[in-house]
Amino acid sequence: MAITKTHPIRSTLNLALDYILNPDKTDEKLLVSSYGCTPETADIEFNWTRNKSNKFWGNQLARHLIQAFEPGETTPEQAHEIGKKFADEVLGGKYEYVLTTHIDKGHIHNHIIFNAVSFVDYKKYQSNKISYGFIRRTSDRICEEYGLSVIRNPKGQGKSYIEHTAYKQGKSWKAQLRTTIDTLIPIAKDFDDLLLLMEQKGYKVKKQNKNVSFCAEGREKYIRSKSLGEDYTVEAIKERIAGRPKKISAPKIDKRINLIIDIQNNIKAQQSKGFEHWAKINNLKQAAKTLNFLTENNITTYEELEKAADKIHKEFEGVSEKIKDIESRINQTALLIKNIETYKKLKPVIDRYKKSKNKAQFAEKHRSEIILYEAALRELKKSKYPPIKELKQSYSELTSEKETLYQEYKKHKSKVSEIDVIKSNVETLLGASHRKDREKSALL
Repeated sequence: MAITKTHPIRSTLNLALDYILNPDKTDEKLLVSSYGCTPETADIEFNWTRNKSNKFWGNQLARHLIQAFEPGETTPEQAHEIGKKFADEVLGGKYEYVLTTHIDKGHIHNHIIFNAVSFVDYKKYQSNKISYGFIRRTSDRICEEYGLSVIRNPKGQGKSYIEHTAYKQGKSWKAQLRTTIDTLIPIAKDFDDLLLLMEQKGYKVKKQNKNVSFCAEGREKYIRSKSLGEDYTVEAIKERIAGRPKKISAPKIDKRINLIIDIQNNIKAQQSKGFEHWAKINNLKQAAKTLNFLTENNITTYEELEKAADKIHKEFEGVSEKIKDIESRINQTALLIKNIETYKKLKPVIDRYKKSKNKAQFAEKHRSEIILYEAALRELKKSKYPPIKELKQSYSELTSEKETLYQEYKKHKSKVSEIDVIKSNVETLLGASHRKDREKSALL
C-alpha cells in the first residue's frame, strides 16, 4: 500500500534537493535515481529548462511528490524500483526528476522532485484533481502489480502516511467528527438543534450560505461538513434527521451494452422496490442486447466467446505495447535534442574559459553554464547520435505515429470494454449451475 501526496516548491529548490539526497536517509545515496538531469545539479538544470521556455511561470520551481509505504510491506530496493516506474509513468518522460528512497523512518517512502516545466514542449505541469487522480491510480496499479495492498477510497483526497495511520486507529479528528454527527442525528429535533448539540460537544460551528463548517476543540482550522462525504452535506444531514430515506436515482441508460445487475446481492435493489423494478427491466434490455451481439458476431458457444475475447485483448495489448515503445523512443530523442542544444549553446562559454587568463575567476562567474555543459557532454558521450536536424525530424515523425496509434488504441479499448461486459453478462445468464461446463454451453 502507498499513500501519495504532492505539493509545489516555490523557493529554495536546492535545499529541498539536499534534504531528499541526504546520505543518512538514502543508504549512502545507493537509493538515488534521476531522469534528464544529475541529482547534485538538478536545481541548475531545472532552471535552465524553465529559462529556455521564454515564459513566466510564476514562482513555482518544481513539485515534490511523496509515496509512502506500509511498514514491513516492501524492501528499500523494491520501493525504489516502484518509485522509478511510478515517476516514469506519471511524468511521461517529459520532466526532469530526482527520485530518492528514504529508510530512516518507521516506514519506507519515496521522494520525487520534478521540474515544473517540461523540457520537451516547455509547458508547465498542471496540478489539479485530474492529474492527482492519475497519480493515485498509477501508484495503486503499480503497487498491485508488486503484490502490495491498496487503499480503496476513490472519492477521498490524498492523505499523508500519518493521517492515514491516525484514521485507521480511529484518532483522525475527521473520523471523530463523522462519528459525533452520526451519534447526534438520531436525537436531534432538526438541523439547528444538531448544531446546538455539536456546540455542546465542544465543536465551534460556522454557517455560511448553504454550507456549515465545524472546528474541533483545540484546533484552529474549520472543515466543511460536505468534505466529510456525501452523507454529510447540509441537505443529506437534514434528510437523515427527518428520517427520510436517501434518494436513489436510476442510472442513465445509454446505447452501449451495460452489465446485468445482480438483483439478489444488490443493496440498492434490497432497499428500494422502485430500483428493483427498474433493475429487472434494465436486465431484460441488457440480455437482449447481449444476445443480439452474439448473433451478429456468429458466436454460439462460450468457448467461441472466450476466443473472441482473447483475440480482442491481445490486439489491444499489441497496440498498447507499440505506444509504449514509441513513447520511449520519443523521450530518448527529446533528451538527446536537449543535451545537444545545451552543448552547442554553451560551447562558446567553455572556449572562452579555456582561453581565459584567470580560470578560477571565470569558473566562479560562469559556474552554472560550466556545470550544464559538463552534464550535457557526459550524457552525449554515452552513445552515438545523428545530427540534430535528423533527430528533430525523427521526433516529429514519432509524435505523429503516436497520435495515429492513439486513435487506434481508443477503438481497441472500447472493444475490450464491450467484450468484457458481454462475457460477464453471458456468465450471469448461464447461471451458476452451468458455469462448470460453460465452455461447452450453447449460447444460442
